[in-house]
Amino acid sequence: MAKKALVIIVSISSVVLLTLFFTILRAYNSDGDTKGTKIVTDKGAIFSKDEVAVLEIKGVIAEADEVLEKIRTISEKSGVKAVIVRIDSPGGGVAASQEIYEELKRLDKTKPVIASLSSLAASGGYYVAIGARKIVANPGSLTGSIGVIMQLADLQKLYDFIKITPITIKSGKFKDIGSTSRNMTTEERQILQKLSDDIHVQFKKHVAEARKIPMSEVEKLADGRIFTGLGAKDVHLVDEIGNFEDAIDLAAKEAGIKGKPKLYYPEAKKDGLLKVLMGTRSFLDKFLTEAQTKMPIAM
Repeated sequence: MAKKALVIIVSISSVVLLTLFFTILRAYNSDGDTKGTKIVTDKGAIFSKDEVAVLEIKGVIAEADEVLEKIRTISEKSGVKAVIVRIDSPGGGVAASQEIYEELKRLDKTKPVIASLSSLAASGGYYVAIGARKIVANPGSLTGSIGVIMQLADLQKLYDFIKITPITIKSGKFKDIGSTSRNMTTEERQILQKLSDDIHVQFKKHVAEARKIPMSEVEKLADGRIFTGLGAKDVHLVDEIGNFEDAIDLAAKEAGIKGKPKLYYPEAKKDGLLKVLMGTRSFLDKFLTEAQTKMPIAM
């Protein structure tokens, strides 16, 4: 009886595993460009053969590889005459935001780039936006937050409570800077403050250059405060108040497109089957980074 039950359990498990495997295989082998090219369906409109690419940046900007790959795809697609960067992000990693900003600036030299701010485009999200030649925001979009943040914790009391004694072996005076198991020294605090200030200065310079605002004016705005879309327009951090459709019209105008453009949503190349089974590369990279990093610097 027990042997029969075991056979049944093994058979059911095999079916489940095979079903899961073929489901993943089918998803992997399917056409990755599920969005492809969309046509704006305004009744009675005259459509253009030219396309406007829509590059979506959503959530925390943890790494730039996938976005940069999409930018390369857009730059190589001859039918794309303009680009909309649709942003809904609170910010994220410093270097990732800077890389996307630089690539958008480079792309704008050949295809006009318009940033369209959704609900949130703050800090690193705004950093990305200034890579576009013009920024369109909703009246209630939250943007700005031009600043840098580094958050650490002193967990000595917690270690004492759970009776754990951390042990650190290091070969450099500042190798364990930001350690959670001891008080931060004055010298260490000065080093980290200088690091934060350096990145903040880079951010402010790029805002001043991209928005053509005097550095003295940027200094007044770059204290980490958030603006609404209307407030951001008043201080020249955005160009126009409007929604996604307004951004499409502006992109078409900048590219000289006649009629309603098609919308093209680029897809990143698919990872190999093994990576699909194990999880995406970005997830694994982020997991390892978070496990090893003690000083998260974000914007």
